[in-house]
Amino acid sequence: MSGLQFNLGPLKEPLGFIKVLEWIFAIFAFATCGGYSGHTSIKVSCSDTKNETLEAAFGYPFRLNTVLFKDLDSKKCNGTWTPTHLMGDFSSSAQFFVTFAVFVFLYCMAALVLYVGYLHLYRGAGKLPMIDFVITMVVTLLWLISTSAWAKALTDIKISTGPEMVSEIHFCLTPPNSCLFGAVSSMGSLNVSVVIGFLNLILWAGNAWFVYKETHLHSPPDAPAPGGAPAPAGM
Repeated sequence: MSGLQFNLGPLKEPLGFIKVLEWIFAIFAFATCGGYSGHTSIKVSCSDTKNETLEAAFGYPFRLNTVLFKDLDSKKCNGTWTPTHLMGDFSSSAQFFVTFAVFVFLYCMAALVLYVGYLHLYRGAGKLPMIDFVITMVVTLLWLISTSAWAKALTDIKISTGPEMVSEIHFCLTPPNSCLFGAVSSMGSLNVSVVIGFLNLILWAGNAWFVYKETHLHSPPDAPAPGGAPAPAGM
């Protein structure tokens, strides 16, 4: 029969149980990165102003070069403050990581439906396990690539929004103006997203073995031939 045959048994096996974990961790990956928003600030001083705080709000997809600091009152500092952006565009790495995590989330849902409802087709046809195995290997590689790229981008984001950014602001380098770094929002959730990305890599690499066992490439041990002669008795 080729129709739906609902069976929760596969969820108790490593093949299905790990897929559930992959589904959950994919949600955490795109949620912790894609849902982030924060701000950074500097304190500017000049001949007639002392420690005026200017903030810049930023978030996913981290196109920092489009983010402006709040303008300083034109009556202060002799109007020397000009519209100033943060530095850097890290959207490609961030969007790659989040988009890939969403696709993994969707694939895990489709795979779980196949395992739970159509396991008889999955194990009865040689092609489906092989396709699953190839996809698993590709996803494992892409988790490595996307998470590594996002980890590097996050490091650069911290530099672009941290104390180092003061040295890149023209106003701050023009005497008698001066600037001090103010504060930046915690990036704990972004750190978590990188950790989850590497955990996903480990999960998918480990799951590759269990998917491989479903393919025709993994041959079960040879069974003893029926009717074989019994081993000779000891003397």
